[in-house]
Amino acid sequence: MALRVVIDVLAAVGFIFALAGTKGILKMPDTFCRMQASTCVTTLGVLGVVLGGALYAFCIMGSVSTGIKVLLIGLLLITINPVGAHAIAKGAYKNGIRPDKEMEIDDYRGDFE
Repeated sequence: MALRVVIDVLAAVGFIFALAGTKGILKMPDTFCRMQASTCVTTLGVLGVVLGGALYAFCIMGSVSTGIKVLLIGLLLITINPVGAHAIAKGAYKNGIRPDKEMEIDDYRGDFE
């Protein structure tokens, strides 16, 4: 019974983070802020759901193989999501998309000059 509550709380926390990331995408002023909201917050949201799913698979279903698959999906999301966001940010910068305010540190400028 207590384990089921923990699994439900992890899923709810994941849902709340994913919802906050979606709201951040809609409310942020420019491309780079939106990408930060989409990668950081939604990655935490997916991790909550992945941990809840892994606990469910291991403890309630008793399926080790399903639990391992769920954890591998979580590991892939942790590594692929930031790399994809970096590639998208670099592509946006290369195509001339800049923030409204002047950047204090512009590390991408050296890559394209």
